[in-house]
Amino acid sequence: MYLKRISRSIVITGTLLIWTIKFIIRPFFHIPHELKAFVGFAPNLIGSFLLPFGACWFFQRYFKLKTEADLRFTCGFGLVLVIINEYLQLIPVFGRTFDYLDILFSVVGVFFGHMVFARCMVAAGTSVKEMKLAEN
Repeated sequence: MYLKRISRSIVITGTLLIWTIKFIIRPFFHIPHELKAFVGFAPNLIGSFLLPFGACWFFQRYFKLKTEADLRFTCGFGLVLVIINEYLQLIPVFGRTFDYLDILFSVVGVFFGHMVFARCMVAAGTSVKEMKLAEN
C-alpha cells in the first residue's frame, strides 16, 4: 500500500512538472541559452524517472514489483519502449524530431528511477536480503 501511495504522489507531481515545462515554460518564457538544453531534455529525464512508479501505480496487475528482478525487468521494458518511441520519431509522418540526447537522458532517468524505487521498496518493508532471496 505504501508503494502504491508514494508512486501515485510521485507520478502526479512529475507529470505536472513535465506539463509545466512543455506547455507553460517553453512556449511562454524566454529561456537563456545556457538553460535551453536542460529545458529540452528535462521532460525525457523526468518521464523516464517516473517509469517504475507509473508501473507500480497503473499496471500493478502486470508488474508486481516485489523483487529486485521484477524492478529490473520493469525498468528495462519501459526503457525499450522509450527507445522505440524515440526511433519512431525518425518517420516524417509524425512531425517529431529524433535526438540521441533524448535517449541518453531517458537512460539516466530510468537509472535514477530504479535507484529511488528500490529504496522505496526497502522502506516499504521489503529488505534487500528478501529481494535477493526471492531472485534465487
